[in-house]
Amino acid sequence: MKTAAVAACKAEHSLQTLLQIAGLARSTFFYQQARSREPDRHADTADAIRAIFVRTKGRYGHRRIHAELRRTGPVAKKTVLALMRRHDLVCLVRRRRRYSSYGGEVGKVAANLLNRDFTSTAPNQKWVTDVTEFRVGEHKLYLSPVMDLFDRQIIAYRTGTSPTLELTHGSLRDALHTALGAAPLVHSDQGIHYQHRSWRS
Repeated sequence: MKTAAVAACKAEHSLQTLLQIAGLARSTFFYQQARSREPDRHADTADAIRAIFVRTKGRYGHRRIHAELRRTGPVAKKTVLALMRRHDLVCLVRRRRRYSSYGGEVGKVAANLLNRDFTSTAPNQKWVTDVTEFRVGEHKLYLSPVMDLFDRQIIAYRTGTSPTLELTHGSLRDALHTALGAAPLVHSDQGIHYQHRSWRS
């Protein structure tokens, strides 16, 4: 890219000045220019990649395109990736990464008093909570519900555009307001929100 820019401007400006601005060594510039005149040995592969990309309406990433190309002959996966990047062929389908509130041990981890005993004989004995990520159009939405294990009812929840402490704290406060005087066991996955001292207090 820099070599092409320097080559385009060198008729009107000093080559030495252009090389200094571009941060290119003189030898690098001439080497890259010589290479640019050579025939592209990956031209056929690039055409095949583009054909597959168009046929699949941009839904295939470099791994699936590589698998398709392997049916007709050997080709390196890194070559496919590099050519797709060079020609701006970006997969339109992104693999969804599941959100997890667990970020390692950053605060105080509470003892697991629930110990997988998800039964309850009365309301407001055992509550469970977590943060869940949803995709709504092009945006992410986070849900922090509090569930009573007695009847699996969601007794409070908050939503937000980011998984903040206020999101988790707000749903807990709302749940406590529905059960004044109760002292339930509140169980979570001990993610970073639930290790924070403000959650404990």
